[in-house]
Amino acid sequence: MSGQLVSLGKDGPTIPALGIGTWAWGDRLFWSYGQDYSSLELKETFDTCLEEGINFFDTAEVYGLGESERLLGQFLQQTNQNVYIATKYFPLPWRFNPQAVSETLTSSLERLQVSQVALYQVHWPFDFFLGQSSLMSALAAEVKRGRIQAVGVSNYSASQMREAHRLLAEQGVTLAVNQVRYSLLHRQIEQNGTLEAAQELDIKILAYSPLAQGLLTGKYRLDNQQTPKGARKLSPKFSRSGLAKIQPLLDTLQRLSEKYQKTPAQISLNWLISKPGVVPIPGAKNAQQARQNAGALGWSLSTEDILLLDQVKLFP
Repeated sequence: MSGQLVSLGKDGPTIPALGIGTWAWGDRLFWSYGQDYSSLELKETFDTCLEEGINFFDTAEVYGLGESERLLGQFLQQTNQNVYIATKYFPLPWRFNPQAVSETLTSSLERLQVSQVALYQVHWPFDFFLGQSSLMSALAAEVKRGRIQAVGVSNYSASQMREAHRLLAEQGVTLAVNQVRYSLLHRQIEQNGTLEAAQELDIKILAYSPLAQGLLTGKYRLDNQQTPKGARKLSPKFSRSGLAKIQPLLDTLQRLSEKYQKTPAQISLNWLISKPGVVPIPGAKNAQQARQNAGALGWSLSTEDILLLDQVKLFP
């Protein structure tokens, strides 16, 4: 892997320009964990990531109802390498006081078997009874306590992100990250001001679903139609009409794949890495996927080809 590194916040950790999302680790409902793959494959995935120089893993307390954190905790005990973990706090309605933040973080740390996480993120911008001011104060307190290195948010709009940034700044803490959906097929943050605001405030974008749940891997095409496993098989995006809509993009990715001798997935991830302050976090359920993700690092698309992908028009 090349030395592509990104700093999270003023005093936060420095991570690779690509991480791994672990929603599928332990999730039986959407991703069929326990049927199509097991903890054995996930341990191999974890080890392969570290071999390839990818040591940043993003999880959440709700992934697999805590199983994703537990699996990561087990794997962490079996390595001496430096690993950065990001996890998330879900603002449930009954979590109505700052103590809930502390207790929820404690539970995550116990499952992960660590005393500190690199990044702690608010999973959704819900207010309910706690309110953003109290929430951000509680997170800032955990930074000062030393249990989290950096604070992030997830799925926040530009205005919500600005408010969180301001509230944390009042506590002397930097908002390091906004984790949002971003890929060649999901580019709303370019139009709604979120990406622009993040770049202005030096907030990194963690791009989740950067391969659009597999649509950008080249595996699902009209001329080679495979049915995805799990809940994805119900999605109209994977139907013949759904694939027809994105055919121009798939064709462009295939041409660039041949030009660069990289997979369509690696082209798609490299396009995201080319954007200032954007760190894609693709999923990986086996060692092969981990290696493919790592192959997006260490090289760059040309300016012309980045522009080409920027401008691909999809069928309506």
